[in-house]
Amino acid sequence: MNQEEQFDIFDDQMNKIGTAARREVHAHGLWHQTFQCWIVSELFGDKWLLFQMRHPDKDTFPSLLDISCAGHLLAGEKVEDGVRELEEELGLAVTFDSLIPCGLYREEQFIAADKTDRELCHVFVLREDKPLHEYRLQEDEVTGLYRIALNDVNRLARGEGQLVIQAAGVEPDKNGVLQPVERTFTYSDFVPHGAAYYELVLRGVEKLEG
Repeated sequence: MNQEEQFDIFDDQMNKIGTAARREVHAHGLWHQTFQCWIVSELFGDKWLLFQMRHPDKDTFPSLLDISCAGHLLAGEKVEDGVRELEEELGLAVTFDSLIPCGLYREEQFIAADKTDRELCHVFVLREDKPLHEYRLQEDEVTGLYRIALNDVNRLARGEGQLVIQAAGVEPDKNGVLQPVERTFTYSDFVPHGAAYYELVLRGVEKLEG
């Protein structure tokens, strides 16, 4: 993209105060909006959350496991517009009405001395049981998808230092074809989110069960 992305920015009370370029937003720790959607599947009688591995060239948290699908809302966009991220990143064409809202979460992450990420996160869950190899990954954004059981997500939320998670997933081969893989992850392999964040997501998963 030739022109740097522009985001709406907000004060601490969530009042819009203007717009700013992506680099400026992170350099000055300005509040901005993101769309986040966790994909929930049921397999072998258990429920699983889908984690994506972020591309190694990402400017924040490269090569770490994170939300199934997430992206910034551009200046002027509404929350409903965020559903485009599902098709762009994962090849899922769904309507906004099919998402279950978890709520709004304010997240501050101090990434480096000159980079602070302050996000107003609009969080959703989506039930989708399709096989992992049927997803279509955005090459410059996602380098793998992995199913992780809810019990392990709860352990992750508690911040267990000795956490070891076995996960089945898919990763593209040199031709871009998704191949099945088995991976072992530890706490340091995940983008850090607080327990309150995961509790918000897991309450959304409970709504799917209702």
